[in-house]
Amino acid sequence: MVRRSIQTVLVCCGLIGAVSASNVQAHGAVPLEEDVCVRQIGENMVHLSAYQPQHDQTGQYCTEIPIAGETYLVIDLIDPALRNMPVSLKVYRGATPEGETIAQVNADYYPNGVINGLERLDQGLYSLLVTAEGVPPLNYHYQLRVEMVDYAKMARQAVGPAIVLLVLSWLIFKLVQSGRISKWFRTRKNR
Repeated sequence: MVRRSIQTVLVCCGLIGAVSASNVQAHGAVPLEEDVCVRQIGENMVHLSAYQPQHDQTGQYCTEIPIAGETYLVIDLIDPALRNMPVSLKVYRGATPEGETIAQVNADYYPNGVINGLERLDQGLYSLLVTAEGVPPLNYHYQLRVEMVDYAKMARQAVGPAIVLLVLSWLIFKLVQSGRISKWFRTRKNR
């Protein structure tokens, strides 16, 4: 019985670990259609990357920027059609365009498909608006969270370990309730 219970616990832990691992959203090796940093209107796509080499040489971020400070923002114009029309960039504080403008890049052509700039972002919420001035204009919106705790994300990450803890607690409770553990300790003590 104890052996079967241990096997059950191990199988449950393995399954929960596999499910939790599959829910992790990676930024690097995902298809463009599933990348959280890609915005798409029709066939036109743009991609945002944020870097803070002074804090992490290899870190690449999107909408969750871990530390306030100097941040390199890089917009990749994925669709070649966007490279043949003027594109502008605006970063403003808050969630709406009425917020304070932090940075603005006037409309220009980017034949290499890359718009980049260095901005100082303090803690808080920012919005980034990429506008391709076609007919009609295409607006790509990103909401940036700088040095902010995402409680919903933390709760999602805690679900797997909480389930494992509950299952283990239940199994231990059942073992104690069956009397097998106290019996096992008594046999060990009498040896």
